[in-house]
Amino acid sequence: MRVIGVLGGMSWESTQSYYQALNEGVQQALGGFHSASIVMISVDFAEIEALQQQGDWETAGGLLADAAIRIEGAGAGCLLLATNTMHKVAPAIEAVIGIPLLHIADATGEQCRQDGIKRVGLLGTRFTMEQDFYKARLLEQFGIDVLIPEAAERAEVHRIIFDELCLGNIRESSRQRYVDIIASLQQQGAQAVILGCTEIALLVNQQHTAVPLYDTTALHASKAVAWALDD
Repeated sequence: MRVIGVLGGMSWESTQSYYQALNEGVQQALGGFHSASIVMISVDFAEIEALQQQGDWETAGGLLADAAIRIEGAGAGCLLLATNTMHKVAPAIEAVIGIPLLHIADATGEQCRQDGIKRVGLLGTRFTMEQDFYKARLLEQFGIDVLIPEAAERAEVHRIIFDELCLGNIRESSRQRYVDIIASLQQQGAQAVILGCTEIALLVNQQHTAVPLYDTTALHASKAVAWALDD
């Protein structure tokens, strides 16, 4: 079994979902007492979040790149960046490490393409929904068109992530708001909706809506398990 590197803490609420999914995936595949071999560094999200708000992606990328170097040095054979938004700085991280970064959008795009999905809705932070680093990758590499909510809905999706989910606050009213926005995206032509923030699956999952959902945390972890067990 190969060693999976995890760069987490963005937020730790979703990073624990990664840890559970990675270990469950390996145990299901190998049985017995098997668990994943993991090297993890969890950063202080307060520092990263402040840089996000300032638009200082260069400094944020440098911080994560330094952490990635340490993860590689500790023996990891690949890297999972356990966040959707910070894949904006994935090129800065890839530039300083010699191990593959398993990109979260690739894990999602591969599954969408396998399922015949051509148009998706995207929920995430405003950075992920509004900027091109995520949407363009899905379009250019997988031929998937991406729809995003209208401005007021985007603001609410973003607010709930930072004011509630990153703090472990799960509210039924917020779940219903997300379900309504998901339904709106379907009405606009989305065949499915990507939960493009690793915290969203803490609030909404498939039992809450008939619209097909793609949980990026689960798909990303599954891709890493397959990599770790691939001889």
